[in-house]
Amino acid sequence: MRLNVAVWLVLGLGSGCAGAEDLMTCYRDGLQQDPVFGSAKSSYDATKEKLPQGRALFLPNANISANTNYNVANFQYSPPAGTPSLPAGVQKYGSWGAALNLTQPLFRPQNTALYDQAQIQVVQAESQLALAGQDLMLRVAQAYFDVLLSEFNLGTVRAQKAATAEQLAQAKRNFQVGTATITDTYDAQARYDLVVAQEITAYNDIEVKRRALQQIIGRLPGPLNKPQPGITLSAPEPNDMEAWVQAGYGNSLQVQVAKSNLDLAVKEIDRNRGATYPTLDAVGSATYNSQGKSALGYGQDTTQYIVGLQLNYPLYQGGALSSRVREAIANKSKAEQDYENARRTVAQNVRQSFLAINTGLGEIQALKQAVASNRLSVDASKLGQEVGVRTQVDVLNAQQLLYSAERDLARSYYSTILAQLRLKGSVGRLTPVDLDNVNRLLTQQEFPERK
Repeated sequence: MRLNVAVWLVLGLGSGCAGAEDLMTCYRDGLQQDPVFGSAKSSYDATKEKLPQGRALFLPNANISANTNYNVANFQYSPPAGTPSLPAGVQKYGSWGAALNLTQPLFRPQNTALYDQAQIQVVQAESQLALAGQDLMLRVAQAYFDVLLSEFNLGTVRAQKAATAEQLAQAKRNFQVGTATITDTYDAQARYDLVVAQEITAYNDIEVKRRALQQIIGRLPGPLNKPQPGITLSAPEPNDMEAWVQAGYGNSLQVQVAKSNLDLAVKEIDRNRGATYPTLDAVGSATYNSQGKSALGYGQDTTQYIVGLQLNYPLYQGGALSSRVREAIANKSKAEQDYENARRTVAQNVRQSFLAINTGLGEIQALKQAVASNRLSVDASKLGQEVGVRTQVDVLNAQQLLYSAERDLARSYYSTILAQLRLKGSVGRLTPVDLDNVNRLLTQQEFPERK
């Protein structure tokens, strides 16, 4: 199942508007261009090769060797009396040989543990690739909405600048006709200058956020789609925090990776203990040697075939074997603690995301009302200024509160959407379908509450 999810993440989702600069477009570009996800894919491909390497430990090993030599030998003999003497002196001759060696492991406990570890590593790599795919979706969504929020902030600053510029012009006119003091003009000018500085900062923030998205998708994004009017976000289903925590324990990819590390540590103990056991191999060889001369004074050819069993028993290795077993046991204890920490971390992340969603939904409703109330306040302040019971400072303050409420509403929308994605990611259920569902909330229109 994890492998299917991993492949799904690699392939991506084909829906969405062709050519549109939306969330899914950025995600699909990230699948191809993000170096972090690309590294995870390459790591997965490399880890898959551990399985055939593990199987090879049980299969025969065969090798062929060959040699050719030029020999210079000085033969001197002292034969017993009455024994014919062999040719003595310096002999120069060539020789060559070839050998075929075959080894079939019969009993090697270490190999079984190594193969089990290879299987666990492949399963772990599948989880890590799926986790990298979920992380990519979250990073793309985070960077995407960071750009949208920075653009919304710039729009807010521009609206403030326009309102402040209008108030500054009005203050100057009122001062010229004698209905306002120079203090009102100075105050309006100070507010205008402050907003101009904020506009510069907002421009810079947009550039920083766009570059952060560029780092993932490999190019600078164009104009991004924004949430469409009237979007409605829903509470988690089921709306039970502990049910989500239990789902995280069972399905979280982080927990699965930590569990695989624990399983590897257990098998590492078996592997090191297996190193203290004897090994038994079936061996066979075929050897051919040919040389032009020999001690007998003439050349000779030798052909030899060997078939047998080879037993190896490690009696004493300086204490290294028992030390490695103790090391593996300590590492298993560490893996158990890391596994428990992963479970607790996932539970904490699930609770944070769950609470963030419900808190965000409440904030959205409250901020919608705040935006509506502040709009009424702005209208009332402008009317009060016309009849002389409000000053331009009162109008600017009311407008500032409205802009702040609109900005907070936008941030709350984006934060809640991201919390929904993180919650599913924490329990291992985040897929491109979830990202596409968010993408369907986006159009080329302005943010629903922004005027």
